[in-house]
Amino acid sequence: MALWKRFWLLFSAIWALVCLLNAFTILAFSEGEGAKALQPLVLALAVPALAYLALWAYFRLRSR
Repeated sequence: MALWKRFWLLFSAIWALVCLLNAFTILAFSEGEGAKALQPLVLALAVPALAYLALWAYFRLRSR
């Protein structure tokens, strides 16, 4: 496995954990603000996916 993929996996795991903790904190301590917790959940999926696409494109273009 390429080194950039290993770093991406590490980044994604830490990013997802922090986002999930943020969403859980919002749900646990905010009364009636469940929709506010949706943003960290979307970011937990979107940011690692966009980072992977950017890194993949960079290394794909660089190898040519």
